[in-house]
Amino acid sequence: MNITYKSTVSAEEVNFLRASVGFRQILSEQINAGLDGSALVVSAYDRSKIAGMARLIWDGGMVALITDVLVLPEYKTQGVEQELITRLLDFLRSKLKPGFGIQVDVKVWDNREALYESLGFQLSTNERRGTPMHICLTDRIELTDAEFKQCAFSGEEKRSE
Repeated sequence: MNITYKSTVSAEEVNFLRASVGFRQILSEQINAGLDGSALVVSAYDRSKIAGMARLIWDGGMVALITDVLVLPEYKTQGVEQELITRLLDFLRSKLKPGFGIQVDVKVWDNREALYESLGFQLSTNERRGTPMHICLTDRIELTDAEFKQCAFSGEEKRSE
């Protein structure tokens, strides 16, 4: 295994990674807008094959979100995910000024809490951080899924980051 890390990734590679972990496909235009709006993107390659990626959304001040942590299943135990997260955290640490603090949030999938705890993350609780909530604003997501021939939209619960 010869993993190299870059700060770019293509929309096609993002969708390839998303499919590998069971997430729905997203239109390239929307992926590119998300990548362009990111403070940092880190991708991992095994030679020329994409192995994983993660991206950082940061307001430049006090709040950051690590998102789209996507690693091919065969690389999950190879340290790729840990290295992606470490590189994003190192970037944020390099931006800290005296007296500054940055709250970094991440959504952890696949029972990987121990990995994130080893990197210093703490489990959020209602008492400490409030109740995590979300809303998905969309314009006919069923057409996006149908366009990628994933499935007809049935309204059933799906894992769709």
